[in-house]
Amino acid sequence: MPADNALLAAGAGVVLCGPAAFVLGPWLMRRIPEPALEEGDDPKIQYADLAGPRAAYWCGGLAAVSGGLLGWALGTSEGLVAWLLLAVAGAVLGYIDARTRYLPSAIIWPSYGVVGAALVAAALVSGEWGSLRRAAIAGLIGFGVFYLLWFVFPRGVGFGDVRLSGLLGIALGWLGWGEFASGLYGGFFLGAVVGIVLIVARVMTRKQMVPFGPFMLIGALAGVFVGAPLERLYTG
Repeated sequence: MPADNALLAAGAGVVLCGPAAFVLGPWLMRRIPEPALEEGDDPKIQYADLAGPRAAYWCGGLAAVSGGLLGWALGTSEGLVAWLLLAVAGAVLGYIDARTRYLPSAIIWPSYGVVGAALVAAALVSGEWGSLRRAAIAGLIGFGVFYLLWFVFPRGVGFGDVRLSGLLGIALGWLGWGEFASGLYGGFFLGAVVGIVLIVARVMTRKQMVPFGPFMLIGALAGVFVGAPLERLYTG
């Protein structure tokens, strides 16, 4: 079922997120620093080399679709602004990770501040301090679990995925524990399954890392839609 004022919010999501990511994506790619590669790491495409029309259209298109879907699901609720900001950052991060297998911290860390500030403002407007507290706890849990996965299996989970997990955990936690569980870990398992299929099909080798960022972002978007129904189903 669509949320309150879903059509208005969906239109706003498309109009605001699409152009923002279209402009911001290439601009960031020209300016963010390159990661320090360790000996034995595969060479990567330079961020600045991605900053062309293709990146602009992909980032803008992904953000527009995500913003429209989020507006439809959340309506004009207080948390919508934070999620639309995340849609813009997520479109840029997803594109970069898909092309380079890196999630630049120069984009992720500021996104924590922007999304967090938007959620604090949402709590001030709505009085939903419990949602804000849950968001902070969920962010810590998500970061901690992915940090443990990275520590145990660093070839399968990059530290960029760890950083992204906390950001997604905060946004999903604002909505509820069902959204958090299904959105964050559903994306991880989706990426793992696709990686296994690609290895079995010999499209890639076990030494190659699947870019988990896009799957985590898709999982978070799906969690917005299915989290609450799955929680109700689980609790009866």
